[in-house]
Amino acid sequence: MSDPTHPHRPAQLHPGAWWLWSLGLGTAATRTTNPLLLSLLIAASAYVVATCRSRTPGSHSYSAFLKLALAVLLIRLVFAVALGSPVPGTHVLVTLPELPLPHWAQGIRLGGRVTAESLLFAFYDGLKLAALLVCVGAANALANPSRLLKSLPGALYETGVAVVVALTFAPNLIADVQRLRAARRLRGRPDSGIRGLLQVGLPVLEGALERSVALAAAMDARGYGRTAEVPPAVRRTTAALTLGGLLGVCAGTYGLLTAEGGTYGLPLLLAGVAAALAGLRLGGRRSLRTRYRPDRWDARAWLVAGSGAAVAALLTVAADADPAALLPGVVPLVAPTLPLWPAAAVLLALLPALLAPKEPS
Repeated sequence: MSDPTHPHRPAQLHPGAWWLWSLGLGTAATRTTNPLLLSLLIAASAYVVATCRSRTPGSHSYSAFLKLALAVLLIRLVFAVALGSPVPGTHVLVTLPELPLPHWAQGIRLGGRVTAESLLFAFYDGLKLAALLVCVGAANALANPSRLLKSLPGALYETGVAVVVALTFAPNLIADVQRLRAARRLRGRPDSGIRGLLQVGLPVLEGALERSVALAAAMDARGYGRTAEVPPAVRRTTAALTLGGLLGVCAGTYGLLTAEGGTYGLPLLLAGVAAALAGLRLGGRRSLRTRYRPDRWDARAWLVAGSGAAVAALLTVAADADPAALLPGVVPLVAPTLPLWPAAAVLLALLPALLAPKEPS
């Protein structure tokens, strides 16, 4: 499938599809602590990112999320060693000196016995959070924030601009640091250590300031912040629909999570979503902007978003049907096993690697 305006360039996938795909994978990661399934989720997201990401500053943020996920896992293990764990265990690995604490700090300990069961429990818990971070990092690497901004409803445009500026600041900052360090290496100057950091920091801050001023000038030239006049009745209706829709979503979600509200939870949730969407639709009438070459939600976007939703739904069903396989215990110590059909469900996350268009190398 090609872009009709550029016949030699394949049409890009809608950025919202990437976010729905990654959120589906993140939801699936919260349904299990099996390290084999979590590792499979991380590997699937890494393969899709390596295959489908484009050459933009934000596409290199995936490695930063991988490092952050590894740091979270290590911190969770350090806390388990230093502060102990509520999980009882009999396989003592090491006994650390225990510091005495006052009576008001009962229930907390520093040091003491470190058991294999407590470390394994901390590893499972930290790996689940790490997998969730990696899945969110995949969305940041695959979905261009500026293209995602074009797809937002008009009522959310101002908020979307602030979010996009915040999301693109860190990738641009990393790109500036890499460019300046490469230039210093070519000139034979130090690019590491405190001295190199101080000499690179000032040009980076100057570039960030210039970029901010240029962004403000471009937004002012494009009429950012100007709104159309709408009748007071429309404004009141918009506020009532949006607020009522949000309250309906909250009440419906609460009803679905409780046993007593199972009968009214889903209808109230659907009514709240419909009211909120109607409020956003009316609120978009105040926006005086047009879209240049808007991204189309085509069949590939449905399939990509549906693959992430299918992974989340199937692992949710598997967690209810066979909790021992998806939530392996640590007392007594047992080796985790790889359940076959949940693992096959995770492999559905690789579908975007076949459907999404590839950039020519």
